[in-house]
Amino acid sequence: QVHLVESGGGLVDPGGSLRLSCAASGLIFKMYTMGWYRQAPGKQRELVATITSGSSTISADSVKGRFTISRDNAKNMAYLQMNSLKPEDTAVYYCNARFGLRDDFWGQGTQVTVSS
Repeated sequence: QVHLVESGGGLVDPGGSLRLSCAASGLIFKMYTMGWYRQAPGKQRELVATITSGSSTISADSVKGRFTISRDNAKNMAYLQMNSLKPEDTAVYYCNARFGLRDDFWGQGTQVTVSS
């Protein structure tokens, strides 16, 4: 059974930083594309960043230059380093693991609130 558990969310001042972590189990982690998505109140879930099994990354234009996705295959972990946070980054952040067209797993989410 696949489990994805996010951690590291919280309340931070504008301009601050947070590092989200996603602990994965029950899958061959190194084979999966890992992603971070977010959903703000009243809005659809949107892509933040993804990292493939070969460590190629893509990120949303809104976070380029501020957020960095990474992975540690030895630890079955994915990370999202978030710098220069803005109030509009406030959302629930979800970890995703995807392989091919069939395997698509989600964590329960972690709240990030950017406010002074």
